[in-house]
Amino acid sequence: MSTTQSPARSRRPGWSLALLALGHLIISLDFTIIYVALPDIAADVGFTPHTLQWVVTAYAVLYGGFLLFGGRLSDLMGRRRMFVLGMALYGAASVLGGLATAPAVLLAARALQGLAGAVLFPAVLALVNTAFAEGRERNRALTVWAMAGAGGLTAGALAGGVLTQALGWQAVFYVNVPLAVAGAVAAFALLPPDGRVSRGSVDVLGTLTGTAGITLLIFAVAHGSEVGWARAEVIAAAVLAAVLLATFLRVQAWGRTPLMPLRLFRNRALSGAVVVILVFGLTMQAVPYFLTLYFQDVLGFSALETGLAFLGPTLSITAGNFLSERLIHRFGTRSALITGIVVNAVGAAFLAPGMHADGSVLTVLAGVVVIGLGMGITYEAMWIAAGTGVSADEQGLASGVASTALQVGTAAGLAVLVAVANHDIEGLSGQALRAASAEGMRAAVYVLGAVMLTAVLAALRLPGPRARVAAAASQPVPDPDAADLRPTG
Repeated sequence: MSTTQSPARSRRPGWSLALLALGHLIISLDFTIIYVALPDIAADVGFTPHTLQWVVTAYAVLYGGFLLFGGRLSDLMGRRRMFVLGMALYGAASVLGGLATAPAVLLAARALQGLAGAVLFPAVLALVNTAFAEGRERNRALTVWAMAGAGGLTAGALAGGVLTQALGWQAVFYVNVPLAVAGAVAAFALLPPDGRVSRGSVDVLGTLTGTAGITLLIFAVAHGSEVGWARAEVIAAAVLAAVLLATFLRVQAWGRTPLMPLRLFRNRALSGAVVVILVFGLTMQAVPYFLTLYFQDVLGFSALETGLAFLGPTLSITAGNFLSERLIHRFGTRSALITGIVVNAVGAAFLAPGMHADGSVLTVLAGVVVIGLGMGITYEAMWIAAGTGVSADEQGLASGVASTALQVGTAAGLAVLVAVANHDIEGLSGQALRAASAEGMRAAVYVLGAVMLTAVLAALRLPGPRARVAAAASQPVPDPDAADLRPTG
């Protein structure tokens, strides 16, 4: 099964990029808007403190499990088709989530939202990477794309606080519906048609073993951190995950039409970026979760006050996005990525001491600003690295591989770090619980900062500026008509 991409360019590249940025904003919004509403969801729907993390993890597990398949489908069936399908799934899942009155229904809605993200994200990123020429032009487009992600954090935190307080937690689901409908409709006007789809082969065995293996691995980590690692279901899930993932790798190595051809990892930029992205997911993606719990459970902020408190990190992340583009242009992607990683670790070292029971927004402000800058620099640089040197017809797959690493890392990291943070709170209440919670969060932030620093080793694998110049000199001059959305003039 394959598709012939239309050679026609968009006549409105600015509007096309804005639509792709909206797609990224919706994905980011969906991941963060739920945080502020978690206490209300727990009280109204019936989640326990331990099972509440599954409202986040269910999204991440399905997202991570299907991203490879979603990325491959965007290459084979067409990126506009996958964009529209992803928007439609988001709309349907959001309606289901808003109507949920039981934990199982709400988790099903979050899982369907994760599936929507797995369809939408690779299509969006592949469209950006193929629409703009590799180098400064693409980097500027990815800056807009990354800022939309930061905007999703702002909108998620602020809208989550306002909507939860004014209309109830259900509104954090319903807000997605008009955005998804508008995005799906606009795609037909702003994105180039995909062309006809022809029949071919899809790696069904690879899709099944890879998706099931990743899902079971995350289940084992998340459930084991909650009930103990010696439980029979945890051990069984871990063993079965190992078998399935080993089978998946064997199929990828020997299959005729592998879902994830292992030759992709010969690209040093992509392979190094994937490891950095995995570590970023394991660590920095948990920061908004712990900040939300700190503001609400320790400081006693309302949902609206928590949303307002997130303005600081969001503005800092946006500033980091701008700085990242300039660092990349002047020093190269590798140097910018290493800088972002180190700033993240320093930010964690600043943030942790300020998280105590008698703290305030001011006690964590310095850490929030520094860690936000680091996240902004790293986020943009790691996606630029992941798309470097990848052919246009495999950009969707590369996006799927990289985003799978992020989501698997996010789910596993959150499970482990929540276990670190909650290790000594059983049976406590009142001021004692707040103090123990703050202490656990401090420990978790120190851990994530130290682990993030190890990503420097992977970033060093990226080719330096001289290697990229030599590689570019050996390539033929690109055809300016090859990109569907590339701006003219």
